[in-house]
Amino acid sequence: MKTPALRNILIAVAVLAVLAGLTFALTRPKPIAVTVAAVETGKVETTVANTRAGSVTACRRAKLAPPLGGRIDKLLVREGDRVKTGQVLVELWNDDLAARERISVEQLQSARSRVNEACLIADTATRDAVRTRQLRDKGFVSEGQVDRAESEAKAKQAACASARAQVQEAQARIGASRADTSRTVVKAPFDGIVAEVNGEVGEYLTPSPPGIPTLPAIDLIDDACLYVTAPIDEVDAAQLKIGMTGRISLDAYRGKHFTGKLRRIAPYVLALEKQARTVEVEVEFDSPADIRHLLVGYSADIEVVVDARDNVLRIPTSALMPGSRVLVLTEGGVLEERKIEAGLSNWEFTEVKSGLAAGDRVVTSLERAGVKAGARAVAEEKPASKAK
Repeated sequence: MKTPALRNILIAVAVLAVLAGLTFALTRPKPIAVTVAAVETGKVETTVANTRAGSVTACRRAKLAPPLGGRIDKLLVREGDRVKTGQVLVELWNDDLAARERISVEQLQSARSRVNEACLIADTATRDAVRTRQLRDKGFVSEGQVDRAESEAKAKQAACASARAQVQEAQARIGASRADTSRTVVKAPFDGIVAEVNGEVGEYLTPSPPGIPTLPAIDLIDDACLYVTAPIDEVDAAQLKIGMTGRISLDAYRGKHFTGKLRRIAPYVLALEKQARTVEVEVEFDSPADIRHLLVGYSADIEVVVDARDNVLRIPTSALMPGSRVLVLTEGGVLEERKIEAGLSNWEFTEVKSGLAAGDRVVTSLERAGVKAGARAVAEEKPASKAK
């Protein structure tokens, strides 16, 4: 009697145990899917980045216009044309000034002819005075005749000197005429590309009155030398030094970075907004080949490398919690919180001085619900990349 009863009891206990196990398995929370990254060895940099978008700027850019007003007589370039130093770009109507210059040239020729005439007469008068003095020494002429001859010679020499002065005056007049004419001509001050042309043949150009800017006749850019200018937060700017390595990224060339050097740090703080005080910095491109196809005005971002270390343990910065804490996914599938000693850091990687070992898996999806120390978790499988 006892044996069958005991057997029934054991069967009932086993059934209850199975039911309890099934109930626990069915009601137990499922492991949270998390993304993880392995602690690895690599390079970590401390960088400083711009607070607002910067822009590609030309080392030289000139907005050209003639200093005189006048009607456009010749427009010798179009937008996009490449020009050389000294090349004429725009010429205003200047026939009156050109005629005045020709008159000055003719006056110079007349003055030179007068010099020849006056100086020949002066030389003759000087020789006559010498002969008169010799005749006086022999007693053939009086002292008065000698005085008259010498006075006449001096007068003729003075006329010769006056004629030479008139030549110099005529030359100066030509220079003034040519200066007036040159003010009606716009020439390229350097090699470059014409970015903008304002005006057409026959239109009237007016110089800018003081305090009232007008459009330039020609906007000329030297695109052989480009750099990026961008604002840096005043706190970060204190870490910068001329010559530091920089990286340049352009919206027009996504996924591509250009290397450069910090060439200038503005000696003042811009306070356009009270909450956004910035310092303007300039980063020049390392390679001339990098700027060959760039356009002035491209929006750009910069990163200036303040410090760097190679072959150090690093984790994604997205895995770091406040207080230098991380969540590690253990082999048992449980999230474990660890305190680490962080070193250099940027938006992508953070150096780990202690607290983790190579190969440890840290959680990077900290924003997901339920992700906390002690929770059961499983590493989320990355989708296989499609073959191209």
